[in-house]
Amino acid sequence: MKPRIVISGVNLVDLGPLAIFREALSSLVMSCGDRYEVIALVQRKAALGVVGVTYLEFPNVKGSWLKRLQFEYFQSLEISRSIRPDLWIAMHDITPRVECRQQFVYCHNPSPFYQFSIRETLLDPKFGMFTLFYRFLYGIFLHRNAAVLVQQEWIRKEFEERYGVRNVVVAHPTLMEPKLPELNHSQTNPYRFFYPAFPRTFKNHELILSAVKLLEDRGLRDFEVLLTVDAESNRCGADLVRRYSTLRSVQWLGSLSQPQVYESYGESSCLLFPSKLETWGLPLTEFKATGKPILAADLPYAHETIGTYGAVEFFNIDDPSQLADLMAQAIKGTLQWRSVCANPIPQPFARDWLSLWELLVPEISAEESDVPPSPLTVNSTRTTDLPSSPAIRRFSA
Repeated sequence: MKPRIVISGVNLVDLGPLAIFREALSSLVMSCGDRYEVIALVQRKAALGVVGVTYLEFPNVKGSWLKRLQFEYFQSLEISRSIRPDLWIAMHDITPRVECRQQFVYCHNPSPFYQFSIRETLLDPKFGMFTLFYRFLYGIFLHRNAAVLVQQEWIRKEFEERYGVRNVVVAHPTLMEPKLPELNHSQTNPYRFFYPAFPRTFKNHELILSAVKLLEDRGLRDFEVLLTVDAESNRCGADLVRRYSTLRSVQWLGSLSQPQVYESYGESSCLLFPSKLETWGLPLTEFKATGKPILAADLPYAHETIGTYGAVEFFNIDDPSQLADLMAQAIKGTLQWRSVCANPIPQPFARDWLSLWELLVPEISAEESDVPPSPLTVNSTRTTDLPSSPAIRRFSA
């Protein structure tokens, strides 16, 4: 019987987090699927589709926080005692109570480190409560982990300062380059800014709208700002539309599908990204594929996500006048875009998933990871020593 690695992602069902989980699972099988049985705890096996994995399906865990906590602190312990894994990797923030040789937790939600204002709490009280709740959850059993895995250096520093942990690994996610439609590289008329973000207080739409008002007050008209917001989005979106609906340069698009977002990348002149809080900032990575300029928040997450790029400028997240000046220069074609280079990340650092598994699984060497893997074979599930709970569905892929 092969030694076992459990990778748990029962709460990862949305597009972005699910894509990251799929890439992590695929690379784990590629790295050590010949020596370990990789067991994935998921909501639905069909959503992953990675070959070479034994799947245990938990379709009801995401139904409520009570079910989620019961899974992490009680059901996971039963599963670990039955499966007896060597490694347990929790991919969704909470450190479970398990028995194994070593366990790791991947923390990708940055909200516990956000300092929200009273006004933001009133606009989005659920987010304020969630932030406080997550600060508490992050700390439970955190020191049981052999390492805490995070996506960026600034989050590592926050974990070290807030929770006193020193075993924090920065692991950049491996992201597939988006399949963009044919790009329009010529100057669009009018000049078009695009910000794809659901309206949350920390997404900082108000900064853009305040800057647009300044530009319109100056008489500047030959530009558009596309926002994926409308009055039906939520309370925050309704407040933005109510206060800024008179702005003629703003298009309130509402929610867009991923193909529609990619199409808007192609039709836009520049990406705007003023968010105050991100784990990674996926649109920054996606938009780089266009080669077009980016105006981004002058915050650590944006610098690390953008890395090396030839057309970028950063702005103060609290200064609409500065942003308005930069937007005006971009519209007029007088802005001198910066060329930036990625800063080195201190160790321990993994540049991609394969590098991370080299750190976590001792048998994987750098030399081995550079060799193309042999074709994966189907794992046979030993149902005699897997949990028999009716809440679990067993699959082998």
